[in-house]
Amino acid sequence: AAGAPKPLPSSGPKSLREMPHPLATSSSEEMGPALTPSPDLLLPRSIADKDLSLPNGTPVDTSSPASSSSLLNRLQLDDDLDGETRDLFVTVDDPKKHVCTMETYITYRVTTKTTRAEFDLPEYSVRRRYQDFDWLRNKLEESQPTHLIPPLPEKFVVKGVVDRFSEEFVETRRKALDKFLKRITDHPVLSFNEHFNVFLTAKDLNAYKKQGMALLSKMGESVKYVTGGYKLRNRPLEFAAIGEYLDTFSLKLGTIDRIAQRIIKEQLEYLVELREYGPVYSTWGGLEVELSEPLEGVSACIGNCCTALEELSEDMTEDFLPVLREYILYSESMK
Repeated sequence: AAGAPKPLPSSGPKSLREMPHPLATSSSEEMGPALTPSPDLLLPRSIADKDLSLPNGTPVDTSSPASSSSLLNRLQLDDDLDGETRDLFVTVDDPKKHVCTMETYITYRVTTKTTRAEFDLPEYSVRRRYQDFDWLRNKLEESQPTHLIPPLPEKFVVKGVVDRFSEEFVETRRKALDKFLKRITDHPVLSFNEHFNVFLTAKDLNAYKKQGMALLSKMGESVKYVTGGYKLRNRPLEFAAIGEYLDTFSLKLGTIDRIAQRIIKEQLEYLVELREYGPVYSTWGGLEVELSEPLEGVSACIGNCCTALEELSEDMTEDFLPVLREYILYSESMK
């Protein structure tokens, strides 16, 4: 029929639900011979069958592989429950606009409170712009290649569509930058990175940036590309499988993101029409005395629909879309 909805565009012949997980046992035949753990990692049956627990009494689940990083993350989450064992707190606030001859940019105040021994002072307050956060993330990727670095909010802004100096945009970016630093702060490895320490404490970050650029020029870009290509050629098959899975996952989420934005746009356009349509019945009810009561009821119902539609649009804009974008950014970080 002409009014029948069109099917959603598909990025491939299979849906995510039908796709096998890259590390699932069912895909072992496609990827090659099954991988067996090292003999050093195999536990005796007497130990494996025994119920293990942490010193604080928290039971340890032995049904899945327990690496040192997962154990640290579990302990870190337990520490966050009481808030007393944390020794590093970082916040991003107070955005300010700077107008210079060559450019105009926004800086944010980064406040740090800590009791760690590697910090000279218990409290720091520095100002950073977006490119400083980008520098920190690049340094973390270089120095911690085996860890997943949290994503930054996207830098690209379409001119004429989004005003990057508006209060709404600046506040949204501030919240994202604050979340980025808090995730690093809560990480048991990344929070001890020397570049993260410099980012939080150095008054002049440009001096450290210049040092890094000079060192990179001495090493040579060609050496970096050669080593990067060598690492890619020698990666296990699991990396290729996870990469393909992430490509499809990102594509599906991107489709959902575009559809959700289109739905929100249409909802807002419909909301504008309802707000203009509701008062018509109130005016009509004032002219028709016998029909005033039912017409006022229709006007009230339209008002309730406006309120419900406005709340639904706000929930999607503030709760659904940001989480969806973070999933997309995290999948890019994993790549």
